[in-house]
Amino acid sequence: MEAKRPEGRTVTDDGTAASLAAIGPRLRAAREQLGATLTDVSHTTGISLSTLSRIETGRRKPTLEVLLQLAKAYGISLDELAGTVPVAPPRPRTPTPPHPGDDKAVLPLTRYVGGLHAHKHVLPAVDEAPARPRQASHDGYEWLCVLYGRLWLALGEQDLVLSAGDVVEFDTRTPHGVANAGPGGPVEYLIMFGPQGERLRPRTPPPVGGLPDRAGRR
Repeated sequence: MEAKRPEGRTVTDDGTAASLAAIGPRLRAAREQLGATLTDVSHTTGISLSTLSRIETGRRKPTLEVLLQLAKAYGISLDELAGTVPVAPPRPRTPTPPHPGDDKAVLPLTRYVGGLHAHKHVLPAVDEAPARPRQASHDGYEWLCVLYGRLWLALGEQDLVLSAGDVVEFDTRTPHGVANAGPGGPVEYLIMFGPQGERLRPRTPPPVGGLPDRAGRR
Protein backbone atom coordinates (compact mmCIF):
# COMPACT_ATOMS: atom_id res chain seq x y z
CA MET A 1 0.00 0.00 0.00
CA GLU A 2 1.38 3.41 -0.95
CA ALA A 3 0.62 6.88 0.36
CA LYS A 4 1.54 10.26 -1.09
CA ARG A 5 3.33 12.91 0.86
CA PRO A 6 2.16 16.53 0.47
CA GLU A 7 4.94 17.28 -2.03
CA GLY A 8 3.77 14.41 -4.22
CA ARG A 9 6.43 11.83 -3.42
CA THR A 10 5.23 8.34 -2.55
CA VAL A 11 6.36 6.29 0.41
CA THR A 12 5.65 2.68 1.28
CA ASP A 13 3.44 1.99 4.29
CA ASP A 14 5.65 -0.41 6.25
CA GLY A 15 3.13 -1.02 9.02
CA THR A 16 4.27 1.89 11.20
CA ALA A 17 0.70 3.14 11.67
CA ALA A 18 -0.45 -0.28 12.87
CA SER A 19 2.50 -0.53 15.27
CA LEU A 20 1.70 2.89 16.74
CA ALA A 21 -1.98 1.95 17.13
CA ALA A 22 -1.01 -1.18 19.08
CA ILE A 23 1.18 0.65 21.61
CA GLY A 24 -1.77 1.87 23.70
CA PRO A 25 -3.23 -1.62 24.33
CA ARG A 26 0.27 -2.98 25.01
CA LEU A 27 0.89 -0.27 27.59
CA ARG A 28 -2.40 -1.01 29.30
CA ALA A 29 -1.76 -4.77 29.31
CA ALA A 30 1.70 -4.22 30.83
CA ARG A 31 0.26 -1.95 33.53
CA GLU A 32 -2.54 -4.36 34.41
CA GLN A 33 -0.11 -7.30 34.67
CA LEU A 34 1.69 -5.30 37.34
CA GLY A 35 -1.59 -4.61 39.16
CA ALA A 36 -1.00 -0.86 38.88
CA THR A 37 -3.70 1.76 38.40
CA LEU A 38 -3.43 4.87 36.25
CA THR A 39 -3.15 6.83 39.48
CA ASP A 40 -0.19 4.70 40.59
CA VAL A 41 1.59 5.25 37.28
CA SER A 42 0.83 8.97 37.28
CA HIS A 43 2.38 9.40 40.72
CA THR A 44 5.38 7.23 39.84
CA THR A 45 6.20 8.87 36.48
CA GLY A 46 4.77 12.37 36.81
CA ILE A 47 2.69 11.87 33.65
CA SER A 48 -0.85 13.23 34.04
CA LEU A 49 -3.83 10.87 34.34
CA SER A 50 -5.49 12.37 31.27
CA THR A 51 -2.36 11.85 29.17
CA LEU A 52 -2.00 8.22 30.30
CA SER A 53 -5.68 7.53 29.60
CA ARG A 54 -5.54 9.06 26.12
CA ILE A 55 -2.39 7.14 25.22
CA GLU A 56 -3.89 3.81 26.33
CA THR A 57 -7.09 4.42 24.37
CA GLY A 58 -5.22 5.52 21.25
CA ARG A 59 -6.41 9.13 21.30
CA ARG A 60 -2.90 10.49 21.80
CA LYS A 61 0.46 9.41 20.38
CA PRO A 62 3.13 9.12 23.08
CA THR A 63 6.42 10.97 22.71
CA LEU A 64 9.70 9.08 22.92
CA GLU A 65 10.32 10.59 26.36
CA VAL A 66 6.97 9.30 27.64
CA LEU A 67 7.55 5.85 26.13
CA LEU A 68 10.95 5.64 27.81
CA GLN A 69 9.41 6.55 31.17
CA LEU A 70 6.61 3.98 30.85
CA ALA A 71 8.90 1.23 29.55
CA LYS A 72 11.16 1.75 32.57
CA ALA A 73 8.20 1.82 34.98
CA TYR A 74 6.75 -1.41 33.53
CA GLY A 75 10.07 -3.22 33.15
CA ILE A 76 9.73 -3.79 29.40
CA SER A 77 11.68 -2.67 26.35
CA LEU A 78 10.73 -0.28 23.55
CA ASP A 79 10.99 -3.23 21.12
CA GLU A 80 8.31 -5.06 23.12
CA LEU A 81 6.06 -2.00 23.05
CA ALA A 82 6.55 -1.66 19.31
CA GLY A 83 5.85 -5.38 18.75
CA THR A 84 9.17 -6.03 17.01
CA VAL A 85 10.02 -8.84 19.44
CA PRO A 86 7.76 -11.32 21.27
CA VAL A 87 6.35 -9.64 24.35
CA ALA A 88 7.78 -11.12 27.53
CA PRO A 89 5.72 -10.93 30.73
CA PRO A 90 6.72 -7.84 32.73
CA ARG A 91 8.73 -8.52 35.87
CA PRO A 92 6.20 -8.66 38.71
CA ARG A 93 6.57 -5.91 41.22
CA THR A 94 4.36 -3.95 43.55
CA PRO A 95 4.25 -0.23 42.76
CA THR A 96 5.43 1.84 45.70
CA PRO A 97 2.38 3.61 47.16
CA PRO A 98 3.01 7.36 47.03
CA HIS A 99 0.48 8.02 49.81
CA PRO A 100 -0.92 6.00 52.72
CA GLY A 101 -3.97 3.96 51.74
CA ASP A 102 -2.81 3.29 48.15
CA ASP A 103 -1.56 -0.23 48.97
CA LYS A 104 -4.56 -1.99 47.47
CA ALA A 105 -4.46 -5.24 45.52
CA VAL A 106 -5.85 -5.21 41.96
CA LEU A 107 -6.82 -8.38 40.09
CA PRO A 108 -7.62 -7.94 36.36
CA LEU A 109 -10.65 -10.06 35.41
CA THR A 110 -10.53 -9.44 31.66
CA ARG A 111 -7.82 -9.04 29.05
CA TYR A 112 -7.82 -5.53 27.67
CA VAL A 113 -8.93 -5.53 24.04
CA GLY A 114 -10.78 -2.24 24.07
CA GLY A 115 -14.24 -1.41 25.39
CA LEU A 116 -15.37 -2.63 28.80
CA HIS A 117 -12.98 -4.35 31.18
CA ALA A 118 -13.22 -5.42 34.81
CA HIS A 119 -11.03 -5.60 37.92
CA LYS A 120 -11.41 -6.79 41.48
CA HIS A 121 -9.93 -4.47 44.12
CA VAL A 122 -9.08 -5.26 47.74
CA LEU A 123 -8.35 -2.52 50.27
CA PRO A 124 -6.55 -3.68 53.44
CA ALA A 125 -8.07 -3.30 56.89
CA VAL A 126 -7.41 -0.05 58.75
CA ASP A 127 -7.23 0.66 62.47
CA GLU A 128 -9.03 4.00 62.34
CA ALA A 129 -11.20 6.04 60.01
CA PRO A 130 -9.05 7.55 57.22
CA ALA A 131 -8.91 11.09 55.92
CA ARG A 132 -11.15 11.95 52.95
CA PRO A 133 -9.98 9.91 49.94
CA ARG A 134 -7.65 11.67 47.52
CA GLN A 135 -9.53 12.28 44.24
CA ALA A 136 -8.57 12.00 40.58
CA SER A 137 -10.46 12.40 37.29
CA HIS A 138 -10.01 10.98 33.80
CA ASP A 139 -12.02 10.07 30.71
CA GLY A 140 -14.32 7.07 30.99
CA TYR A 141 -17.33 5.60 32.78
CA GLU A 142 -17.24 3.32 35.81
CA TRP A 143 -19.51 0.83 37.57
CA LEU A 144 -18.56 -0.16 41.12
CA CYS A 145 -20.07 -2.99 43.22
CA VAL A 146 -19.04 -3.65 46.84
CA LEU A 147 -18.63 -7.34 47.68
CA TYR A 148 -17.44 -7.12 51.29
CA GLY A 149 -16.85 -4.44 53.90
CA ARG A 150 -17.62 -0.73 53.85
CA LEU A 151 -16.22 1.50 51.10
CA TRP A 152 -15.94 5.28 51.28
CA LEU A 153 -16.50 6.84 47.84
CA ALA A 154 -15.71 10.55 47.55
CA LEU A 155 -17.47 11.56 44.33
CA GLY A 156 -17.15 15.25 43.58
CA GLU A 157 -18.59 17.02 46.62
CA GLN A 158 -20.51 13.91 47.73
CA ASP A 159 -19.39 11.36 50.30
CA LEU A 160 -20.97 7.90 50.04
CA VAL A 161 -20.40 4.93 52.35
CA LEU A 162 -21.23 1.76 50.42
CA SER A 163 -21.83 -1.68 51.94
CA ALA A 164 -21.86 -5.19 50.46
CA GLY A 165 -24.35 -5.32 47.58
CA ASP A 166 -24.35 -1.57 46.92
CA VAL A 167 -23.73 -0.53 43.31
CA VAL A 168 -22.88 2.90 41.93
CA GLU A 169 -22.05 4.19 38.45
CA PHE A 170 -20.49 7.51 37.48
CA ASP A 171 -18.67 9.50 34.84
CA THR A 172 -14.98 9.33 35.76
CA ARG A 173 -14.45 12.91 34.62
CA THR A 174 -16.02 13.69 38.01
CA PRO A 175 -13.24 13.77 40.64
CA HIS A 176 -13.43 10.53 42.62
CA GLY A 177 -11.50 8.48 45.16
CA VAL A 178 -12.07 5.52 47.48
CA ALA A 179 -10.90 4.35 50.89
CA ASN A 180 -11.74 1.72 53.48
CA ALA A 181 -14.44 3.38 55.60
CA GLY A 182 -13.06 1.36 58.58
CA PRO A 183 -12.12 0.60 61.16
CA GLY A 184 -12.68 -3.11 60.69
CA GLY A 185 -11.83 -5.66 58.03
CA PRO A 186 -10.76 -5.28 54.41
CA VAL A 187 -12.97 -4.08 51.59
CA GLU A 188 -13.51 -6.01 48.36
CA TYR A 189 -15.20 -4.48 45.35
CA LEU A 190 -15.59 -4.96 41.60
CA ILE A 191 -15.02 -2.25 39.01
CA MET A 192 -16.13 -2.28 35.40
CA PHE A 193 -14.58 0.51 33.37
CA GLY A 194 -15.51 1.62 29.88
CA PRO A 195 -14.64 4.40 27.44
CA GLN A 196 -16.38 7.77 27.49
CA GLY A 197 -20.03 7.45 26.46
CA GLU A 198 -20.17 3.69 27.07
CA ARG A 199 -23.07 2.58 29.26
CA LEU A 200 -24.29 -0.76 30.55
CA ARG A 201 -27.56 -1.91 28.98
CA PRO A 202 -29.80 -3.57 31.61
CA ARG A 203 -31.93 -6.34 30.12
CA THR A 204 -34.88 -7.90 31.98
CA PRO A 205 -36.16 -11.23 30.63
CA PRO A 206 -39.89 -11.44 29.94
CA PRO A 207 -42.01 -13.08 32.66
CA VAL A 208 -42.73 -16.80 32.48
CA GLY A 209 -45.66 -17.35 30.13
CA GLY A 210 -44.66 -14.74 27.58
CA LEU A 211 -45.40 -11.09 27.18
CA PRO A 212 -48.93 -9.80 27.92
CA ASP A 213 -51.09 -8.52 25.09
CA ARG A 214 -52.58 -5.03 25.04
CA ALA A 215 -55.45 -6.16 27.25
CA GLY A 216 -53.05 -7.56 29.84
CA ARG A 217 -53.75 -11.21 28.92
CA ARG A 218 -50.89 -13.68 28.54
